[in-house]
Amino acid sequence: MNRRLLAVIAGLAVVAAAVIAFTLQRPRPQPPVAATAPPAPPPRSSPAPPPVDTPAAPPPAPRTARREPARRAAPPPAPAPAPVEEAPTAGTLHIDSDVPGAQVFIDRQFIGATPVTAPNLKPGSHRLNVSAQGYEGIADTIEVAAGPREIMVRLKDVRLDAKIEVVHKHRIGSCKGRLVATPRGLRYETANKDDAFSAGLLDLGTFQVDYLEKNLRVATKSGKRYDFTDPEGNADRLFVFHRDVEKARERLKKGDSPGQ
Repeated sequence: MNRRLLAVIAGLAVVAAAVIAFTLQRPRPQPPVAATAPPAPPPRSSPAPPPVDTPAAPPPAPRTARREPARRAAPPPAPAPAPVEEAPTAGTLHIDSDVPGAQVFIDRQFIGATPVTAPNLKPGSHRLNVSAQGYEGIADTIEVAAGPREIMVRLKDVRLDAKIEVVHKHRIGSCKGRLVATPRGLRYETANKDDAFSAGLLDLGTFQVDYLEKNLRVATKSGKRYDFTDPEGNADRLFVFHRDVEKARERLKKGDSPGQ
């Protein structure tokens, strides 16, 4: 009895399994598909232009490691511009002499004793006078320009530049000419070549002036004698000429050197 019941239960179980399997394998009905309009034709496009040959792009350069640029040292600061000096507008004279302590005058104003500096002189002509005891003074016109200038005064040099128009009295007649005296000598310039002469200042045997007679007598060591008078009878000019030449002769006798 039990066996028959178990067989019935087993058969029912097989039937139930078959029903379940059939149910799972049966296809499910699909929902109806709505009718749709046919797709529109694609738009007509113009034919594409033929391809143009273009150069092939160069292959990419190989990538290299990027290097950091070296840092340059900062340039030194530019030097400050030098101050521009204005051009001088006045003259400065630095005056010295071969005799220390000589007295210096410019335009009759005392400047000082050598060596001395005269600043702020107006450019142009100025009168310079330098003197020292025992020496012949120097008087000269100098040109001053803007800026410094050195002047050396040589008082020890014998300076002489004397000229005078004269008449040479002959025993019979006379001739006109000019006497010229420098430290290098005395000469008589005349158109009469027989009367012209030149002699050193220390080579004169006679050199005398007679103020009252208005006569200057000169004799060379060769023995030739000359008597000169002033064309206008002015004895003063003869006297001044004789004085200047005689001073130079005395200094040359002492050993001073003849200047230019």
